[in-house]
Amino acid sequence: MSPLSRVPSSPVYEQRFGEGGERTRRRALHSCGILLALVGAAACSGDDSATTTLDTAGSITIGTSITGASGASTTEATGTTGTTTGEAGSDSSTSDSSTSAGTTGETTTAGETDTGGIPGCDDNSCPMGQYCDEGTGDCTPGCDGDEDCTDPLVCDLGSNTCTGCTSDGQCSLGTICEGGSCVPGCNDQQPCQEGTTCCAGGCVDPLVDLENCGDCGVVCEPPANAEAVCEGSCMMGECADGFLDCDQNPNNGCETKGATCACEPGAEQSCYTGPQGTENVGECSSGTQVCNDQGTAWGPCEGEKKPADEICADGKDNNCDGDVDEDPDADNDGYSVCGGDCCDAVGPECLNPSLVNPGAFEVMGNMVDDDCDGTKDNPLPLCDQNLASNSASALDYAKAIDLCQFTTENPPQEDKIWGVISGGFSRSNGSGTPNSNARSIRTGFGSVISPEMGNHLAVLSTGHAADSSDSNPNYAPFQGGNDNNADAAVPGDWLAANGGNFPNAPGCPDPAGGTTGRDTIQLKLRVRAPTNANSFSVMMYFFSSEYPEWVCSPYNDFFVTLVDSVDPDNPNDKNIAIYKSGGQTWPVGVNLVSAADGLFTQCKSGAISCGYPPQKTYNGCDGNAELNGTGFHLTNPAPKFGGDPGYCGSNNQVGGGTGWLNMSGNVTPGETMEIRFTIWDTGDEWYDSLVLLDDWEWSVQASEPGVIPN
Repeated sequence: MSPLSRVPSSPVYEQRFGEGGERTRRRALHSCGILLALVGAAACSGDDSATTTLDTAGSITIGTSITGASGASTTEATGTTGTTTGEAGSDSSTSDSSTSAGTTGETTTAGETDTGGIPGCDDNSCPMGQYCDEGTGDCTPGCDGDEDCTDPLVCDLGSNTCTGCTSDGQCSLGTICEGGSCVPGCNDQQPCQEGTTCCAGGCVDPLVDLENCGDCGVVCEPPANAEAVCEGSCMMGECADGFLDCDQNPNNGCETKGATCACEPGAEQSCYTGPQGTENVGECSSGTQVCNDQGTAWGPCEGEKKPADEICADGKDNNCDGDVDEDPDADNDGYSVCGGDCCDAVGPECLNPSLVNPGAFEVMGNMVDDDCDGTKDNPLPLCDQNLASNSASALDYAKAIDLCQFTTENPPQEDKIWGVISGGFSRSNGSGTPNSNARSIRTGFGSVISPEMGNHLAVLSTGHAADSSDSNPNYAPFQGGNDNNADAAVPGDWLAANGGNFPNAPGCPDPAGGTTGRDTIQLKLRVRAPTNANSFSVMMYFFSSEYPEWVCSPYNDFFVTLVDSVDPDNPNDKNIAIYKSGGQTWPVGVNLVSAADGLFTQCKSGAISCGYPPQKTYNGCDGNAELNGTGFHLTNPAPKFGGDPGYCGSNNQVGGGTGWLNMSGNVTPGETMEIRFTIWDTGDEWYDSLVLLDDWEWSVQASEPGVIPN
């Protein structure tokens, strides 16, 4: 489907702007607006040293001239950061000196950014270690993102100062964030380190803590004439001076005053050392102890039966509480002892009962059988072997990203485990059929990139989900793009949460195309979260052929990851495919180049935005080796339509990529949530993008939703 329905249609228009239609027209208007602004600025400045010329190809010359990829003259005003590219075929008669494409009528001159307030800086123009003071318009010492701070400090955006933490998730287990520092503490989203449990906001060892012995709030009261000790339950310690425990019964403390115990040698008496109130209840019974031959002490209590764990369905009161075959759920985690809960109360092998049950995921390295399967620290076996590259099953894609446990919607409680319940493919609006070429499962991508975990990774694309040597589906060039005939409305809940508009990178024009996504595909998975999980992460790698020439244009493609969860700490619009810094949010896409170092790194540094001026320079690429064999590595791609530069001078590869990013979101333990991975072209079908997904992991800690470099 062509985007031409949104622009005037005539033979003259088609001849002038070609198949690219709206993209070419917007670029022409944008260039002409900058041309007039530059000419006006030079004419009115009174600076005799500034020279402005307009050649027959439509190129502007102010000060110095640089030759671009297509041979058109690209000029840069001395002392500014803005550049403009002239192109043959642009129609200056359609320009408007007060507007440029993608704006709402504000006048913006080349090399400047309209901040909508006091003129001057913006956060992207301030050097490292400074932020833009909106009140003065000046760059001021401080921070507007974590990159301004020395590791491990982070940026407090409220005060623009570097601090130790801004949220609990930035602290280690057993500590919480207070006053910018990680201090000892815990809560439901920030558990304690292994070996301790959370009681009243503090981490304690219930095996020894007298105020929380065996469980939170269980206080050990001192027995008569003795000290109290905790050994997982309250016990009697040393006798006070001048007192003895002659009958060895902790329930009456150190009952004998004097220097020695005295009894009749060989005498017998009844005894019981179990908890008070359990003697001769259920299976519990007293024993017998005998005075020693010296008559100085009573012997051990023999033959007694003390409380034991309840044995399911044996017809006995094993724990001596007066009830037969009850099925306790002492930790209130929804799983009973007879239902498979291997840790229903605090004990030497399990200090956090509410986090241990059949619905939990196995936390590696904590020496606890978290999921009660009988084995400690055993990971789930890999599940992504032998997957077909062109599989149409959404559950195969769950396996490809290492979600390796599956369950049903309404199982019996004892069978209620975490796992994938269902899944499906659709277009971005949640219905309709996407193009089968837009999805695949691969053992790698290109000649360098391999899965982050296991044997496979998942691929979604606005074109073909294939590198330059792949089949099923086959490779098709990303630049120039493919019309997958899968246009649809973008996700309605996400759009509504953003006021009916596409959110975009700060400083970039509004996206084109209204509320319709082009060449869309969506993978939705319905998942029951583990009972001990507060967050999850998945690795993602975004590529786009919009780089370098169409960076910060109305056509930048979108990838969103929408989390439908009751957890209140996810973004309001549900999208976790974002980067946040300095109070601003960048959606995942090619415009991450303007956000922070380390977010768009696999590319060639150099000129960008030559297709949608002002041209800029990007130096954030770490290298381009990972592009090899992907199809984004190819050089000197041909233009798609009239006025399309194809590339920007020596920055001449098809596209670039982010590198692996870690994407996190929050869940409520045990809930059933849904996640939607959705990608689409914006404004038109050309210049395709692609995303890799892999290595799903759960975490007992809450996260800061969004993406960070791996």
